[in-house]
Amino acid sequence: MTQTTPNLRDIGGRPAADGRLVATGRVLRSAVPHPDDQHPDGHSWPPSLVIDLRSSTESRSSHPLEAAGSRVVNLPLLAALRPGVAPAESLAVLYRIVLDTAAPELVELVGEVSREPGTTLIHCAAGKDRTGIAIALLLRLVGVPRDEVLHDYRLTEHALAEIDRRLRPPASAAPPPVHTYPPGFAHVSPEALDAVLDVWDAHDDGVEGWFVAAGGSSAAIDQLRRTLLA
Repeated sequence: MTQTTPNLRDIGGRPAADGRLVATGRVLRSAVPHPDDQHPDGHSWPPSLVIDLRSSTESRSSHPLEAAGSRVVNLPLLAALRPGVAPAESLAVLYRIVLDTAAPELVELVGEVSREPGTTLIHCAAGKDRTGIAIALLLRLVGVPRDEVLHDYRLTEHALAEIDRRLRPPASAAPPPVHTYPPGFAHVSPEALDAVLDVWDAHDDGVEGWFVAAGGSSAAIDQLRRTLLA
């Protein structure tokens, strides 16, 4: 039975800097899409750009949206959790690993989104943790308040059952890929994302200062705002 991609939503419509709103139709977020997913109503599909945040061990084939014409960029945010490395003990620890080890990928993600004239889809496996951090960074860089960022993150709670069905292989399937994603983290943790926001806000010049220290630039932030704000 076909279905739409789980946890798919537009991040647009949220209040941002200077009384402006995040534009709709610019950035979508979701769990991993499948080749036979039906086209979602109300969204530009296929997206022009797909940013896949999964590691190489999580996929054995080309991206399902490449055949549909999307440009796919892989920016793994959990490459540090390679086989043989002890898994994170909590989502809070997992999120901190992303900040500590994947800042260059987050900087590149901002650049890709800021330069894309069409619609961008950002996803990982569940569209919750790695995607949640990436979306939070985009939203904070364009001036979306913390409570709005956390509200967007919490919306994944309504999709957990669909995500579970998407990620659980059928009993008849071949052995699944060896995932680097730790098991037992199938819940939403606003506290974990709040700790990420604390790191950004505690930096000199806030999230913009963190982004520049990680290798980004003020020009990239300005371009992101021109791209994302209506």
